[in-house]
Amino acid sequence: MSVSQAISPKATANPDSPVAEWILLDSLNAKVALKGKVNVYTLAHTWTQVREQQDAWLLQSKGKNPILTFDASEVTSLDGSGFAFLIDVEEAQKTAGGQFAVTGLDPRYEPLLKEFDPIANLFPAPVVKPKRSFVVSTGMATQNFLDDAAGLISFTGHLSADLFWSLRNPAHVRWGDFVNAAVQAGIAALPIVGLVAFLIGVILSFQSAIGMQQFGAISFVGPLVSLGIFRELGPLITAILLAGRSSAAFAAEIGTMTVNNEVDALVTGGLSPIRFLIVPRVLAGILVTPILTLFADIVSVFSSALTLIIYGVPMVNFYNGMVQVVAIEDVMSGLVKATLFGVVVSAVGCLRGMQTGTGAAAVGISATRAVVSSIVLIVLVDGIFAFISYKTGF
Repeated sequence: MSVSQAISPKATANPDSPVAEWILLDSLNAKVALKGKVNVYTLAHTWTQVREQQDAWLLQSKGKNPILTFDASEVTSLDGSGFAFLIDVEEAQKTAGGQFAVTGLDPRYEPLLKEFDPIANLFPAPVVKPKRSFVVSTGMATQNFLDDAAGLISFTGHLSADLFWSLRNPAHVRWGDFVNAAVQAGIAALPIVGLVAFLIGVILSFQSAIGMQQFGAISFVGPLVSLGIFRELGPLITAILLAGRSSAAFAAEIGTMTVNNEVDALVTGGLSPIRFLIVPRVLAGILVTPILTLFADIVSVFSSALTLIIYGVPMVNFYNGMVQVVAIEDVMSGLVKATLFGVVVSAVGCLRGMQTGTGAAAVGISATRAVVSSIVLIVLVDGIFAFISYKTGF
């Protein structure tokens, strides 16, 4: 005999004798009479019927304080489904503003009924959160910004000390993680960096040539575009791409470890998470960002030279003009800037990963914060470097 065959006779027992009966006394008084064994099988045919009759009665007597009595004097057995039925009926009655009472309940069921405290515990009143004023919201945002800045400064100090430690103790650095991070952030990023750099060179050359052609100065487009690429656009484009790619990857990887308590396990084992997890990734960022920047510079300049052929500028003329304008200091300035960007991108990604909270969405939030913070700090570092270059001529 199957399970369904064993249950079905109970489920259909006494269909003509309902275990719960709705009795309308008058327009403002009604009663639900229970009798016999009240369980999940016997209630299956009457629960919905009683509730529909109750809803119709409450609709007719709306605003008149209707009274409903739950008569359990003829009940011989009562299980959890019977209490659930009672709670459902009582909740509907209280919601409509009526009164509800239970009579005839066997004293042995009273403690179980009090355990539920149905309305107070199962249907708590919704709590409306007060709206924050503009002053409170501004103060909280300011406090969050200050806390984040303090955390960034503290992390910078710890990271600087551990980077200095890695220079003094190279044998203790996890070079395996360094190689993996360098491959993921460097070699794997070559296609996207090359594609974007090629398009940037083409677009800059076309846009510059349109304006310069009006003055008969097409020959100056090549040196102008090359200087801008080597000093500014090459490092900036590479850093932004790494911010969206590698920084988010570092944040997600370390954030997952934080959620899984792996970082806490390192601390418990007496290992420094910064030396163990962050130093290899920051060293990888310092190594690969200048290399990717130089690759982006070459691709952009080459695409610019190809574009200017359309305007009748031979590659030889483009090369001669670029050599006369672009000095080795310009190239080195861009590479130094790229190195700083590499430190920012990798360090911020690791920091946001370490700050990951709990929950399924925490890792995604950390990755998003890593990208946004990296781009903001890239622009900030770029502005500071531009001011230093203006003062020093580098």
